[in-house]
Amino acid sequence: MINRVQDHLEAIYGLTCEARAELFLVDSEAAVLLGSTGRSEEELLVREEDGAVEMALYLAPALLRRLEPYEGAPVHALMERELDGFCQLAEGVSHFVYLAHTVTQERTVSLLELEAQAEVDKFALCLLHRWGAGVREWAEELRSRLFDRVSYRTRLSEEERWRYQEANRLSRNFCSRLMGHVASRRLERLLSDLRYAYRLGAEAKLRHFAQVS
Repeated sequence: MINRVQDHLEAIYGLTCEARAELFLVDSEAAVLLGSTGRSEEELLVREEDGAVEMALYLAPALLRRLEPYEGAPVHALMERELDGFCQLAEGVSHFVYLAHTVTQERTVSLLELEAQAEVDKFALCLLHRWGAGVREWAEELRSRLFDRVSYRTRLSEEERWRYQEANRLSRNFCSRLMGHVASRRLERLLSDLRYAYRLGAEAKLRHFAQVS
C-alpha cells in the first residue's frame, strides 16, 4: 500500500522520487529512539547534521494491520471502508515524498508548508481514485470530510493546534478552487494546477493556498 500511494503521488505531480518511503519505515522502538512523540499513528522523523538530512517514517502497527486486508483491493474500495486509515498512511507518505523533493531542490521547508501540502495530497489522491461519473458529488463529500468535519487532539500544544488549523484552512481554500475543474471534468487543468502549486516554495505556496476564489 505504501508503494502504491507513493506511485500515485508521483504520477499526480509528474515527478520521480528515488527514495522509497517503504524502505525508510521504522518500528515503534526505533521511532522512540529517533524522537517520536508517540502521539500519532504516522510520523516523519527528520534529523539534519552537517548539511545532510536523514529521514525515517513511522506508521503504527495497528494502522498497518487495519489496511492489510485491502492490500490487493482497488483503492476506492478501501476508501469506502477505511478512509481515515488510508488518509493517515497517505499523510505519512506525503510528508516523506515532499521533504525528499525539497531536499533535491536544496531548500528548506516549514512544518506548516509540509502539513498544508499533505492535506492537499490526501484530497487529490482520494479524488482521483474516484474520477469519472459522480466525481462532483464525491468531491463535495470529500471536502466536507477532510476539511469541515474535523477535530484535533486535546494534547496538542497551542502552537501545534494553530499549525494544524491553519494548514486545514489554507488547503481547504486551495481545494475549493479546484472544484470548478472537477465539476467540468477538466482533468488536465486540475493536474496542471496541482503541479504548479506543488512546485511553489515556502511563503509563495502558502500565499497561493490562501487565495479565496
